Amino acid sequence: MSNTYTQIHVQFVFAVKYRKAVLHKSWRDELYKYITEIITANSHKLIVINGVEDHIHILVGLRPSQSISELLKIIKQSSSLWINKKQFLNTRFEWQNGYGAFSYSKSHLDRVIRYINNQERHHHKKSFIDEYLEYLQKFEIEYDEKFVFKELV
Repeated sequence: MSNTYTQIHVQFVFAVKYRKAVLHKSWRDELYKYITEIITANSHKLIVINGVEDHIHILVGLRPSQSISELLKIIKQSSSLWINKKQFLNTRFEWQNGYGAFSYSKSHLDRVIRYINNQERHHHKKSFIDEYLEYLQKFEIEYDEKFVFKELV
């Protein structure tokens, strides 16, 4: 669209189904490259991607031509299929339903980038559940805790 100028920075956070710790370090970088290709193919700009065994964070410069929900649907479906096709796991891989999407101004990007790059160190101190609930509270997002995480029963 001509004469359309935007600066939209969004951090996406989503987890492995039941928060299983299955995103092994040996192939995580390959997964991040695959997700980067999806983001780029959809005309968005990847700023940083990182995570740990049970979830990932993605900071994106978002183009307004595609909805957040559509982009995340494509990322999660395509990466699930890719992980299963590569047979990285002995079981079927799935992402948990839903995601977090948190917007930032340009002045906050350096801090967010550092935070995402230091995920492993950060999660030695704080669990994913605690982190995610903290995000929801910090951004004043109303939620029902029984719908935030699907537990394995």
